[in-house]
Amino acid sequence: MKYLLMMHTPSGGPYQVMSWPQKDLKAHIDFMRSFAQKLTASGELLAAEGLAGPDQAKLVRAGKDGRPVTDGVFPEAKEFLAGYWFVDVASPERAYEIAAQASVAPGLGGAPLYLGIEVRQVMAAPPADWP
Repeated sequence: MKYLLMMHTPSGGPYQVMSWPQKDLKAHIDFMRSFAQKLTASGELLAAEGLAGPDQAKLVRAGKDGRPVTDGVFPEAKEFLAGYWFVDVASPERAYEIAAQASVAPGLGGAPLYLGIEVRQVMAAPPADWP
């Protein structure tokens, strides 16, 4: 079963981790690297990436002429998507377990962040009973 685990983080202004002391930022990045290595070793990680802050985000739609129309940026967001893990696991419970492990990534002073991790199953095809 494939799941997308999306890491949400409070905004607090432009990508607040970049204002952290170097040692705290390094501890956070080391945690994320180690976490990805563990999921890779277990064969569960399909992909993982961090995302740029909301101060660089654009909402794009096609205009009537088919050309892209952009809106944004949206730095005023209360929370934003900071990154994701795409995993292939045996059960939803395992996806929740992985999300909980990611949630305690270290923040300032090494304290756990308790990040909100949204877990969604990836729907690869319509349900078997689809008409």
